[in-house]
Amino acid sequence: QVLCSLRKKWDSDSAVSFCLPKPFSTGSETALAPRILSTTTVAGGELIRFTHDSVSTKTPMTASVFLPPGSGTLETLKEKTSSGGLGVPALYWLSGLTCTDENFSTKSGAFLHAAREKIAVVVPDTSPRGAGVPGEDDSYDIGTGAGFYVDATEAPWSTHYRMYAYITKELPELVQTHFGISPSVRSISGHSMGGHGALTIAMKDKGETWAAVSAFA
Repeated sequence: QVLCSLRKKWDSDSAVSFCLPKPFSTGSETALAPRILSTTTVAGGELIRFTHDSVSTKTPMTASVFLPPGSGTLETLKEKTSSGGLGVPALYWLSGLTCTDENFSTKSGAFLHAAREKIAVVVPDTSPRGAGVPGEDDSYDIGTGAGFYVDATEAPWSTHYRMYAYITKELPELVQTHFGISPSVRSISGHSMGGHGALTIAMKDKGETWAAVSAFA
């Protein structure tokens, strides 16, 4: 099901009319510059793995972004989006319990399809790591690797476990600013815990930000 407000926007580069949701509002969640961990050529594009200090979780966070072939250099992408250009359309993928950003990247085979469709793929981690919250490593279904893409409301979890804010505000701002990802042409999907996260994030947003949502059991 496509969740978007039908609004036409003309892209002067590709002369295509898109169904665009409203751009996200970043509020005060200002993303800090990423540090590149690795760059891998895959499906003719580039898979860039990076880390950054998160203002949402108050911990380092690691994520990956796949840029399809023909996207251009990071400098040209940043120039395009900073000057109001459309940016690269993207799928945000949310992984399941115990996963990191690497599970989807190494096992899914999705980048070949993303390259064909000329879309980027943004793959975040599933939780903060090393936050020092008592009990965060005691169980597979809460804590490390199990952030559930929500903002915790009770101490001691609420200081660091703020994955909803991270996924909906901080990460989109970061990949738009530093990797040329579109702020408006984007969809969200996931598997297991990530499927639940994708559905709840998109439904809570009421179709204002995400063009489409899907989930795997």
